[in-house]
Amino acid sequence: MADPPLLALSGIRFHLGDQTILDGVELSVSPGERLTLVGRNGAGKSTLLRILAGEPIFDGGTRFAQPGATIATLPQEPDFKGYTSVGDYVSSALADSLGPDDYRVAALLDDMKLDSAREPANLSGGEARRAALARALVAEPDVMLLDEPTNHLDLTTIEWLEEKLTSWRGAYLLVSHDRRFLTNLTRAVLWLDRGIVRRLDKGYGEFEAWSNEIVEREATERHKLDRLIERETEWAGKSIRARRTRNEGRLRALAELRSQRRQQIGPVGSASISAGEAEKSGALVVTARDITKRWGERVIVENFSTRIFRKDRIGLIGPNGAGKTTLLKMLMGELQPDSGTVKLGTNLLPVVIDQRRAALDPDKTPWETLADRNDHVLVRGHLTHVMTYLREYLFRDEQARQPVRTLSGGERNRLLLAKALAAPSNMIVLDEPTNDLDADTLDLLQDALGDYDGTVLLVSHDRDFLDRLVTSTIALEGDGTAIEYAGGYSDYLIQRGPREMPGTVSIARRKSKPSARESAPGKRLGYKRERALVELPKKIAALQAEMAAIDAAMADPDFYTRDPKGFQAKTTRLGTAQAELDAAETEWLELEMLREELS
Repeated sequence: MADPPLLALSGIRFHLGDQTILDGVELSVSPGERLTLVGRNGAGKSTLLRILAGEPIFDGGTRFAQPGATIATLPQEPDFKGYTSVGDYVSSALADSLGPDDYRVAALLDDMKLDSAREPANLSGGEARRAALARALVAEPDVMLLDEPTNHLDLTTIEWLEEKLTSWRGAYLLVSHDRRFLTNLTRAVLWLDRGIVRRLDKGYGEFEAWSNEIVEREATERHKLDRLIERETEWAGKSIRARRTRNEGRLRALAELRSQRRQQIGPVGSASISAGEAEKSGALVVTARDITKRWGERVIVENFSTRIFRKDRIGLIGPNGAGKTTLLKMLMGELQPDSGTVKLGTNLLPVVIDQRRAALDPDKTPWETLADRNDHVLVRGHLTHVMTYLREYLFRDEQARQPVRTLSGGERNRLLLAKALAAPSNMIVLDEPTNDLDADTLDLLQDALGDYDGTVLLVSHDRDFLDRLVTSTIALEGDGTAIEYAGGYSDYLIQRGPREMPGTVSIARRKSKPSARESAPGKRLGYKRERALVELPKKIAALQAEMAAIDAAMADPDFYTRDPKGFQAKTTRLGTAQAELDAAETEWLELEMLREELS
């Protein structure tokens, strides 16, 4: 006989104004269950967790909690008011607490690398998250309700939390954007969709196929529903079928890009960033050689070198405070290294997405945010109706004219992505872009970046997102060491080997190596190479001028009608000139690096 549930909801209804968020929700949490609650941003997941935790905010239905069952919650925004120290805050979750010095509190805070005496108001985002997790874990409750537990956590802490929850004796319900985290930990899925909850008694890894089947069936069978639901389900069904086809091609393309990247990560150090929705930059865009950065006595990065080519997708990973953002800024040219050099190529037009919402005016609507008073928005060089573009980012038609302040946090992030990705650019830089994004939006972001013609630099702790997207991974270990590995996070784990062997270098990763001056003292470039260093910049300038002239000629709207053969000839020459320019820039940069090493 099955154990009675620890928590249960029956017929739960919740309205926000005239919008129905929860419409007769039924669910239960039994002892020892490993559940995840999934759904789009704004679907009501956090509201549902609050109701499960005991907040009497629902409009109808009943909540049952087994007498004596202990419940702990992890909200997205922990409240530290009234607590003078981290130890005081964590110990408040214990009914029999001995205060901040309680051995259970001390042991857990030691595991989580937190000082019990710290004032909560002075904690960083990652430290605040760890403190809130410690408070949820310390009493070993019967049920934990965890809302985005991996937000602001580094990979080391995420993996520690995974181990902790794997051996957890109680039940838990997770809301998380981290698909790898959910796949590793959950055994059943609760899907909140259009106000109701469906249950899949399988792990999260089976969710996508199951939910796709439901949506596609509804798109066929429920054609008599009201227009809004019909439009959404029809769009979702089409997008899912299209996504499946795109993903097959994208996986093949990613494998090819990773193969190319493996060949590029060689003994010569330099870092190049390029992109391609605006005017294309050269094939090799940014070169970093032996760069070092210190803050006081602390070494952030030491003697790091890399090359990044156009269309590379580079992931940066490492513990909080390891220096990922610092390295990112050096590679972008925003921060100068203490030693070493960073050379940026020409025509760089970057766009930065850091998920800060200050760029959004809460009083404007999504329509006004994207198109101001116009009906169309320029999306990567093409005029697109603003409603068509908003639907691509999963916005309902009625949301287009509502103030931004009414959107959920994830919906605001969606709007930020839509605004940033519409702008012309040839490089996209993302610093922790996946926080607060639901699975649908993560898929959208992954699709957009996978189709992007330029280069991507990405700081992230989302292992699944890294595996699906990046061609190589730069790992900062927190001690000044930065190493580049071909492939995504899983490839990094395989290639890195044991952490206790820092001197080991595999063929697919590159640490600093002796310079050409040390291995071949006194050597010179030779006459031909010296001559090429003089002549190549002239060739590059001539090719750029020629391409600009061709672009100007082709901008004439009557050119093709007047002279179709001439138009075709210039089109062909433009492609040839671009290839010649790429080759010349790459040759010049490689010769310049060799000259510096031999000098």
